[in-house]
Amino acid sequence: MNPDNSLLGIRGFLIDAPEFGRLRSWSDGALIIDGAHIVEVGDYASLARKPREQPVRWRHSPRSAVFPGLIDLHAHIPQYPAVGRGGGELLPWLRQHVFPLEREFTGPKGRREAGAFFSELARHGTTTAMLYTAIYEDSCEAAFHAAAASGLRVIMGQMMTDVGSYGQLQPTKIASILNHESERLCRAWHGAADGLIEYAFSPRFAVACSERLLRAVAKLAAESGAYIQTHLAENLEEIEKVRNQFPAARDYTDVYEMCGLLTARTVLGHCLHLSEREIGALAAAGAGVAHCPTANLFLRSGLFPLEKMRAAGLRIGLGSGVGTGPELNLWQVMRSAIETQKARSFYEADALVPTPGAALHMATQGAAETLGKGAVIGSFEVGKEADLTIMDYAALLPYRQSAKPVNDLSGEDLTSLCIHRGGPHAVVETFVRGRSIFRAPEPELF
Repeated sequence: MNPDNSLLGIRGFLIDAPEFGRLRSWSDGALIIDGAHIVEVGDYASLARKPREQPVRWRHSPRSAVFPGLIDLHAHIPQYPAVGRGGGELLPWLRQHVFPLEREFTGPKGRREAGAFFSELARHGTTTAMLYTAIYEDSCEAAFHAAAASGLRVIMGQMMTDVGSYGQLQPTKIASILNHESERLCRAWHGAADGLIEYAFSPRFAVACSERLLRAVAKLAAESGAYIQTHLAENLEEIEKVRNQFPAARDYTDVYEMCGLLTARTVLGHCLHLSEREIGALAAAGAGVAHCPTANLFLRSGLFPLEKMRAAGLRIGLGSGVGTGPELNLWQVMRSAIETQKARSFYEADALVPTPGAALHMATQGAAETLGKGAVIGSFEVGKEADLTIMDYAALLPYRQSAKPVNDLSGEDLTSLCIHRGGPHAVVETFVRGRSIFRAPEPELF
């Protein structure tokens, strides 16, 4: 990683959220990174004076805000061109805007868009993403090549659907082809790029899948140790369709239960309209939840019952929900997570309104735990891998107060500034395993 055998030192206002609601910060702090791992954390003055056998290459300054790398648990690569379009509700929006895009996500177009998407993630400060591609093996393969070249941490899979999504496809033929193609992709890519790339079997949702396909997914995931990702209870019309399509199931969640899809390696998107029984079933299985507040608001799908999910012990992280979510900016997703619960608090006394630290937790350590990676990434602990998002906090302040460091900000203040005013314009650099994968161009001087 460092050909001269030196250590990398990152100086800045260090902020992490190792627990829900607990923010931790060092106003002039530093990380010492040896290769891929954090080996020291503390105050810059102390770490800079400490004698070491290896020299330290210092980067950044007290005007940089240093966060753990942001983690996006739910996005669709082919849907990115549709962000912010239309509206209405989920199923009509999919038919009008998304299915046509996904049908075209193959050949040169699919390869071109797959390559562009990962640089967008890094530019937004996202270091880990759980992603869906389209139904086509060629564009999924291209997306994996692009992911490996990007240096990002990516969990991804081919969209699997054998009921209706793309029109005149033969369901039984498509189910067998998808199973074969997804198995082949998993063998090729699960654990690739020294473990940065992992596979997720990705049935769209129960409305678009036969029971045969869902059971096959469970078997493939169990045999390979790969992840499973799908959608659950995002929209009321969707739930009604599932009830009609699977009359033997007790509820929507039971469809996935009886097919063997609920595991500790399963991440379910949205989960807005669940009964107490369903929430308990997810918790008992150890499944994770990708909370996508910007997407939920954009299509009027519903408001996430955060306090119920947390009371059940569910692992919860945040997802951009792209393309139902209108942007990849996870700071905006954190803001929407807070504002969703503020809105609920006006009429639900038990609504849990996250603090900035709690929202940051769901985008970092909480999301890492949802993926089973809480001991690897998500906070500034010695021994963890050095995934970092570095922000220029002068870019977040009124009038861009950049003449000198601002010393009167607390960690809570700075996190709140990022949540309410942050985005790619303020991202200075993005690191994965101690390697810079995005660096903003130096500002022009006049």
